[in-house]
Amino acid sequence: MSAIDALPPLREVINTHGLVARKSLGQNFLLDLNLTAKIARQAGDLSGMDVLEIGPGPGGLTRGLLAEGARRVLAIEKDRRCLPALEEVAAAYPGRLQVIEGDALEIDPLAHLTPPIAICANLPYNVGTELLVRWLTPPDWPPFWDSLTLMFQREVAERIVAQPGSKAYGRLAVLAQWRCDARIVLSLPPSAFTPPPKVSSAVVHLRALPEPRYSADPKLLEKVVATAFNQRRKMLRAALKGLAPDIEERLRSVGIAPTDRAEQVPLEGFCALARTFEG
Repeated sequence: MSAIDALPPLREVINTHGLVARKSLGQNFLLDLNLTAKIARQAGDLSGMDVLEIGPGPGGLTRGLLAEGARRVLAIEKDRRCLPALEEVAAAYPGRLQVIEGDALEIDPLAHLTPPIAICANLPYNVGTELLVRWLTPPDWPPFWDSLTLMFQREVAERIVAQPGSKAYGRLAVLAQWRCDARIVLSLPPSAFTPPPKVSSAVVHLRALPEPRYSADPKLLEKVVATAFNQRRKMLRAALKGLAPDIEERLRSVGIAPTDRAEQVPLEGFCALARTFEG
């Protein structure tokens, strides 16, 4: 494993600071610095970007982002045990790394970031989906970020890029693909991590579109989609009957059969249905 900077190998860093991954924090450390640099490269040219990283742990991906030329990295870390290791990274890259201790679900990073902004993270498994939904559903669009390069469990990654008709297709796919180009750019086996998780992982790259693909009120679209997939085994006329007494007529008016199920409806169909609730 070749070095990407003058700092020690990650296994040595973990041993020095006594960092044992904690299941309660959703931690699985990625120790191969070649892999962390490869993940950083999936985010594209970072030379003029501020990068937000959630859950840096001992700093493997952080070092990859800095070595690949990120202008600045803001790392939010909940686990106080990791802070000394991250301080060593900050010292090796003067003025380019800021570390905030705290919960990413409770911290507003915007005061510390200057556009253009990319988000790149090996997200803790226990908060990954919630953070993604927040980033995909801001009050205004375009969002504060240009792109998201995020590692998830493989199953979650497949849900983000899923197409209609597949079992993986659901709320995440609609929310992601409505406003972004989304693709899986890297797959990682359990053996890449310490400790090895029980599932494979994958990195998803999402680039924000200037405008959503189809017009729809975001709150109405999310309500329709969440209701439809909440009872995905039911026909839509049954799953959505609580939204409007004339739901069958609304479905037919936008070209959706009332007997269809949620996984059969393309993104454009959900947007058209949401528009029938406007006003």
